[in-house]
This record gives sequence, structure tokens and C-alpha cells, in this order.
Amino acid sequence: QVKPGDLFVCIKGFRFDGHLFIADAVEKGAAAVAVEEGREVESLSVPVIYVPDSRRALGLLSACFYDYPSRKLRLIGVTGTNGKTTTTYLIKSILEGAGYKVGLIGTIQNLIGDQVIPAERTTPEASDLQALFSQMVEDGCSFAVMEVSSHALSLERTAGSEFDIAVFTNLTQDHLDFHSSLQDYLDAKTKLFAELARDDGKTKAAVLNADDEHSIYIAERSKVPVITYGIEADADYRAEEIDIQPEGLTYRIQHSGQVLQVRLPITGYFNVYNSLAALAACRAAGIDLTAAAEGLRSAPLVPGRLEPVNLGQDFTVMVDYAHTPDGLENVLKTVRGLTKSRSIVVFGCGGDRDKGKRAVMGEIAGRLADVVIVTSDNPRSESPELICEAIGVGVRRTIGGKPWEIIVDRRQAIRRAIMMAETGDTVLIAGKGHENYQILKDGIIHFDDREEASRAL
Repeated sequence: QVKPGDLFVCIKGFRFDGHLFIADAVEKGAAAVAVEEGREVESLSVPVIYVPDSRRALGLLSACFYDYPSRKLRLIGVTGTNGKTTTTYLIKSILEGAGYKVGLIGTIQNLIGDQVIPAERTTPEASDLQALFSQMVEDGCSFAVMEVSSHALSLERTAGSEFDIAVFTNLTQDHLDFHSSLQDYLDAKTKLFAELARDDGKTKAAVLNADDEHSIYIAERSKVPVITYGIEADADYRAEEIDIQPEGLTYRIQHSGQVLQVRLPITGYFNVYNSLAALAACRAAGIDLTAAAEGLRSAPLVPGRLEPVNLGQDFTVMVDYAHTPDGLENVLKTVRGLTKSRSIVVFGCGGDRDKGKRAVMGEIAGRLADVVIVTSDNPRSESPELICEAIGVGVRRTIGGKPWEIIVDRRQAIRRAIMMAETGDTVLIAGKGHENYQILKDGIIHFDDREEASRAL
């Protein structure tokens, strides 16, 4: 992508090292290169800038290059294992209901108002992120709300971004292929809050889930006021009298003596937490609580999050992104509460990712579903058969006498689940959600659980 006049920042990646391509970059017209201290660079015809950490430098340089766009926005970051995507969509819905133009950055897509920009990863690379912020400022956005992944925080993609409000959803096992331990994973998430600096000009806040034990660790490291939300624990924003129905949910929210009825057109007990987080964040951003609750009434259905596939059949089919043990448990409990008859789950686990969660997810499915079909997810370079067998080890521990099987071909697995469904059953297709591809050993193919379910129906 280098063009004449550009600055080339050398980053050591997981597969390639940018320092090996300096000559190529200069040949293509780079005006200067930024390299990590300690790296030997042959004498060049352009200036060389030495930096202690080139990933961090890329963030700081990009923020400067685009004239610090995040300072011109109210920036809200949402981090946690599960719930990030839905929480950002709910925050966007509230803020737009209050009359603001909002930019959104996340797993499914990036949005500037209603304009869609495809997303390659949950949190873009630092230079792309600052370019997006700059575009949002240009297009008149007042707020930007974004998912902040632990990878992004570890790899300094958010360096140079000035957050105003940081939200923590929860922390459970995930990404242990990248992080050395759960503590390392927690420390990566905590970085968002530890770097949230006080500012005389702007109100800053850390919004934490009081029902998650990790919030105590984060709160101790926060330099800004902490606001809590929850259901079980005593919290600043607390939900009571929760009623979950297939078409949505309602609850009463208690805050500083104020009691309000909240209605949401999306279902699932976990969405009580996501909506509480959104309400608390928007209140911290200065939105009146009544107006914020009103903004939730028209919240959109989030693609691939308990998304129904309905062709008039007399049973329910839902597609969900749940790909962690906690995510799968939450969504299966929700399905169980909404299902008149049997729950049938189809799911797998990704290859080249945390292997420790495979048997655990198998155990959860065996315990909570009435019928389990284990299948392929994104196997990447691994054998899909071996991944399915690893999940099956867990299923066998908890399934008892209930039916279960392994069907490696995901298309066939979805067909099988739908063909066996009867009146009042729920078929849950979990793991890929909004994704419209499958990553195999020899490349990426088009594959969308929603399309496959529609075809089978």
C-alpha cells in the first residue's frame, strides 16, 4: 500500500517481519521509515526514525497524522469476552434516539451513521482505526462506539485513541491460544481502564459489571470514577422483575432512587446485562435515563445474535455467534427457557484456537441441550474430524441417554437438525453467527448458517 511520500512503519507480525521489507518500501517511494530500536538498518536514502515499540508508535503516529480525531469525538469503548457487539449496537441505538450521529466499529461491520464499511477484524489496525475516526469527524459524528478486543489492546492498536467511557461486560475462557493465561487475558482487558485518564474538559467513566468478579481487579486500576451495573450484586444500575419472552424482554431498572420500566425487542437473559451496560454508559455520556430507556425500545436485531430464521415452520430456528463456553451456556439456557419441546444444538469449535475449550463446550452442550450435533466450525489448518472428536469427549461426559452425533460437514449437520425438528422444538446453530465464510485448510469458502438453514427449511 506504500505510495510516494508515505511513512513506512516496520512491524514484526506473527508470520512476517516488516523490517525485512524496508528496501521495497523505499523503492515504492516511502519518504521515511520507522524501525524498532536495536534493529540494524543498512544506510538508506531516507530518514530512519527509531522507536522503542513500533506497534505503539504506529498508533501514536496515526493519531497525529489524522490530527487526533478521537479528541473531537466522545469515544466509548466496550471490552469483555461476550456481549461486546450487542452492547455497542444498543449504545448506538440510545445515542441516535437522543439525536446524535454515531459511528460504530466492531466485529460485524463498521458504521458511520447508516453508511456500512466492511470489518476485517473486531478492532482495526491502528492506522485504519484513526482513518475511520477521521472520517467520522468529517461526516459530523458526535460519538464513536467501538468494540475493543484483548488482541487490539495487547497489540497497541488503540494507542493514540482517547477514550471517554470504557465498558466491561464479563470475562470467561477465550483466546488462550493468544494469551498465556486467564490473568494475562484479564490484564489486556484492564489496560483499557488503566489508560483512561482524567480530563478536566470531559466527563470520563469506567462502567463495570458488578456481577463479574473480575470487575474488582479492574476497578482498583481505574483512574476515573467507576459506575456499576448488575442483577445479583448491589449496583448503581440494577435490574429487577425480569421477564424474558421469545419476542423480547422487560425489567425494572433501579438507579439513585429512580425506578423505570425497560423494554427491549431482543431476547435472552444475557441481554439484560448488555442493555444495563448500554444504559449506564449513555447516562455517563450525559443522556437522560428516561430518554436512554426509550432508545432501547427501538434497538435493532443484531445480525447473528439469536437471529431467527423463519419460513413459517412450526418450530424455531436461531443462529447465534456463541463460540465460548460461557457464550454457549448462556444461549442454551435462554433457548431452554423459550422452548416448549426439545432444544437441538448444532455447533463446533475453531481450529488453531484455544484447544482447552473444546471438551468444556461439549460438556455444556450435553448438559443443557436435548439433542447435540457436533460439526465443523472454522477448522483452519487443523483436521475437522479431530476437533469434533475433542468436543465429543466432553459431550459423552454429560449427555446421558440423550441423542447426539458427529456430522463433520456443517451443511449436512444443519440439514440433519432441521429435518429432525418437530412442532415446538428449537434448533440452535451456534458458533459462526453473522459470518458468511468458512476457513478451511485450503482456503476460505462462502458459508452462511442463515442461508443454509433457509435452504434446509
